[in-house]
Amino acid sequence: MQKIILSRTDNIGDVVLTLPMAGAIKRQLPDSQVFFIGKIYTKPIVESSIFVDKFLDREDVLREPDLLRSIGAAAIIHVFPDKAIADLAKKLKIPHRVGTSHRIFHWLSCNHLPNIGRKNSRLHEAQLNLKLLAPLGLKSDYELSEISDLYGMSKILPLEASLAKMLHPHQFNLILHPKSKGSAREWHLQNYDELVKSLDSNAFECFITGTAAEGEKIRQEMPEIFEKAKDLTGRLSLSQLLSFINACDGLVACSTGPLHIAAALGKKAIGLFPPIRPMHPARWQAIGKKAQTLCLEKNCENCRKSTDCSCIQAISPLQVKQVLMST
Repeated sequence: MQKIILSRTDNIGDVVLTLPMAGAIKRQLPDSQVFFIGKIYTKPIVESSIFVDKFLDREDVLREPDLLRSIGAAAIIHVFPDKAIADLAKKLKIPHRVGTSHRIFHWLSCNHLPNIGRKNSRLHEAQLNLKLLAPLGLKSDYELSEISDLYGMSKILPLEASLAKMLHPHQFNLILHPKSKGSAREWHLQNYDELVKSLDSNAFECFITGTAAEGEKIRQEMPEIFEKAKDLTGRLSLSQLLSFINACDGLVACSTGPLHIAAALGKKAIGLFPPIRPMHPARWQAIGKKAQTLCLEKNCENCRKSTDCSCIQAISPLQVKQVLMST
């Protein structure tokens, strides 16, 4: 098992929660090499980890199969089911091909089929990912408290001077990431505005991040939020966002990639969640030494029918402020 490939070809948060697999492999097989197949836009996340030796772009791999063949890997783990990658791995005769038995095409392309169902599991996403190490004879059962040391996200580029100048050296630099591109239940912009206004401007420096489109929507719906928070929407590449989060002290967001990045980097990452399965924090909470979660404890099945979840709105700005102010 000198060369092992992890394949996770989906989104930022999912990729962050897959990195502990690389850490677990390196801890148990120190001389191994770990390769990571992902979407090209997630490359800065993967390359920030000291536990990953090389990133491979999914499209490059499919276009030039020799890229995968030349590795001479002993194993590939399909963390995210990707039929094209799974078929290619079988064609290249990678000896150990691991994929959950809950995907029919894995029965044709994989020779290790652990019975891991995610939808109704009580385990966290990162714990479910680590379960896929079992067919390789590696430790696969981890407590949440063990996972925060397995990201290895320490290869962060220096922050650009123009961004560094925006940070206050004697205040708590706080990122607010209100939007999720529709991937999660979102806390209302009014709540973020109330939170910013409730914070002591002599103690907190606030920043709003997001895509350019999200920034435009925020400016249309809640322009007053930028009276006390600096607008960084549409201004940061993923690599720059990674560096900026690393330079700040904390972040508040719903279940998004930046929340998981902040937690992995050891920042005070406050996640706002609905109690709806499978979106609930038991599955998707941020894992980090300073990560904290706010979630209403109730049956939220009615909120499943609407993206405007009343249960996440029931989390008050005061509750978030109290968590921010706590040590």
